[in-house]
Amino acid sequence: MKLYGKDYTVKQLRKRVGNMDQLAAVRMVQLDEGNERPTRAALFHTGSGLEFTVLPDRCMDISAARFNGKSMNWRATPGDVAPQYYEAAGVRWLRSYFGGMVTTCGLGNVGGPREGSEFHGQGLHGRISNTPARNLQLVQEWQENQYVMHLSGTMREAVLFGENLSLKRTISTGLGARSFHIHDVLTNEGFKTSEYMLLYHCNVGFPAVDEHSEILTPSRCVAPRDVDARDAKEQWNRMDAPTHGYAEKVYFHDMVADEDGMVTVAILNDGFQSEDDGFGVYIKYRKETLPRFTQWKMMGEQDYVVGLEPCTCGVGGRDVDAALGLLHTLAPDESKTFELEFGVVATQEEAEAIRRKCGQVATEIVDDYREFTPRVAESETD
Repeated sequence: MKLYGKDYTVKQLRKRVGNMDQLAAVRMVQLDEGNERPTRAALFHTGSGLEFTVLPDRCMDISAARFNGKSMNWRATPGDVAPQYYEAAGVRWLRSYFGGMVTTCGLGNVGGPREGSEFHGQGLHGRISNTPARNLQLVQEWQENQYVMHLSGTMREAVLFGENLSLKRTISTGLGARSFHIHDVLTNEGFKTSEYMLLYHCNVGFPAVDEHSEILTPSRCVAPRDVDARDAKEQWNRMDAPTHGYAEKVYFHDMVADEDGMVTVAILNDGFQSEDDGFGVYIKYRKETLPRFTQWKMMGEQDYVVGLEPCTCGVGGRDVDAALGLLHTLAPDESKTFELEFGVVATQEEAEAIRRKCGQVATEIVDDYREFTPRVAESETD
């Protein structure tokens, strides 16, 4: 395999180190400061400059990721918070929201709270991101000519007389890798059909997000959520400097998948306009099981982030999707698989390859999401 600019055989690499954690490893630790205590964490490093942190007690979400010291994601002011501090009512989910590279939203609700419903309502973005994993399994080993690192665990969202859903997550990468993968399997382990909502809240931050950064997407159509977004719709893909009093803007996208059924989106800073001084982050996902996409543009001070959010649903809350007939369901014993890849854009060649790919799709910008939602409804119910 190629490492540090040279080709090595497995035997040659093994001769050069006493323990593989000199090159790449996953270290299991416990966070022990303030209200993060006692949260388990898995610290990955691949030897390429890629490092990321998985929180098994928070749905195995990715609380931070870096490449060569540069953060790939935004971190919210609460920081890492242990699940026992989760407040389910209303929008209090935000009190334990760390932002991070990935926060999982669902399974009972995505979007605004649903007060007064069965089982005491559904708060903002549901409860799965505050659910600890069981049956953790860590693999660090040579498999043929690749040194692989996998962490798997299972979260369960269940209630007496209600749903019984399990989410088995595997996070994988390897020696020398500049990307990592999430492989999720959602299963209905009950004996009646269950509705579900699922959104991957992927939060890209500085330095990929900065003034003049741009978003690249293969969007067939972009629709603003509200008046604030509509008034700035021509700038949906361009980033501003941190702005006092900024009103968040949300856009809905209809993406075009490539020949492999995958969608690639990226955020690149303006360093690529000079000589190889740029930095960016890309996300790749399978559209068949994540047919919808939401973009959250928040250019406020400290709240300086772009959310790239592949999803099965809208963000208006469960009742909105239910009224449109867009709630996804799982029959008893049925499973759905979701695949995502996260990586860095570090060279001009990589940036241009993504530009070419996304540039093949012509983008229409409409004035109102109500012009856009019927198209989504029609495509999902075909």
